[in-house]
Formats: sequence, structure tokens, C-alpha cells
Amino acid sequence: MNKNQFHSLLFFIAAITLVSFVDGNSRKRDKEKRHTSTAKSTASFVKKDNPYYIIISKHDYELKVYDEEGWYATYPIVFGSKDLRDKMKEGDRLTPDGKFKIILKKIHPQWGPELLLDYPNDISIQRFNDRKSKGLLPKTAKIGGGIAIHATRPQEEWTVDNFYNWTDGCVSVKYTEMKDLYSYIPVGTPVTIEQ
Repeated sequence: MNKNQFHSLLFFIAAITLVSFVDGNSRKRDKEKRHTSTAKSTASFVKKDNPYYIIISKHDYELKVYDEEGWYATYPIVFGSKDLRDKMKEGDRLTPDGKFKIILKKIHPQWGPELLLDYPNDISIQRFNDRKSKGLLPKTAKIGGGIAIHATRPQEEWTVDNFYNWTDGCVSVKYTEMKDLYSYIPVGTPVTIEQ
């Protein structure tokens, strides 16, 4: 490679880096601008006017937020087990499939921001009872509860980066990203958890 080719290559790399940086920052500013205006207006919404809904894909290890304009944000997540089937009973560390809603926002003493789901709901209870009646579960089995979307501990964000499923069946988001999600998602937000 001669000197001119080397300088051309350096110029090309610098140009690509600059374009990527500017493009990434403008997208980030657009998201922050949109996020700020949406978050401010969220306070005035009644539950029926909540613009958000969440779809959790177990297969993709992703939590996606949508609003009235479509896709809004994506967060990487982990669960309780590498077995991604539907929750069967209390203590199995599986995450339930189905349609839920957020019923409570709170700060947990260990992992901070938490969005509690309405599990078990009527459909979950019916599914559980059907499995019990078919003999798929022991008669003494309980359905369980306390399923939430919550943060990792602050020093354990690596669990999400390494797909380390550590919860008892909850959905776990990185601590720093969960603070963002928690800041704008209101109680009443619909949540779909699917394979």
C-alpha cells in the first residue's frame, strides 16, 4: 500500500466514524426529545389513555416497548431459567406466557425499580387448573405469584450481557436501563409475554 492509498484509507475510516457518531447522536437526541415530551404527557393520562404496551419475546431475550407511533424502545432481558416454556407452578423458575398488565410500580430493596404484573390472572388460573385436572401437575402444586419486570442488582448487569437467567421467574432488565423503563411506563400498561 502506497502513501496515497494509506491516507485515503485513513480518511475513509475517519469519515465513516464521524458519520456513525453524528447519526447515532442525532438518533439519541431524537429519542431523548421524544422520550421527554412523551414522559411529561404521560402524567396526565388516565389508564385507558396509556400510549404504551410491552411485548416480551423469550426466544429473542428482548423487551420491546411500543406506543401510538409504533416501536419505541428495546431492552435486552433475562429470565429465571433457560427453559423458556410457560410457567407451570410455584417454584419452577419459569416465566409465564400470556397477556398481563402492570399493577404496581415500586422500588425493591435489592434490585431497585420493579413493575409488578397481575400474574396470576384469570387465564393463568384457568390454564393452571386445566393442567392440574389432566394430571400434569401434582395435586399439591400452587400457582405462585409475584412475577415482575425488574432490574438486576447494580453490579450484576453482566447477567443480561451473558444471558445468565437468574430470577425466580421474573423478567430482569439491566439496572441502568430499568431506571429508564421505570421512569415512563405507567401502571396499567399491557404486557404480552410470548415464546
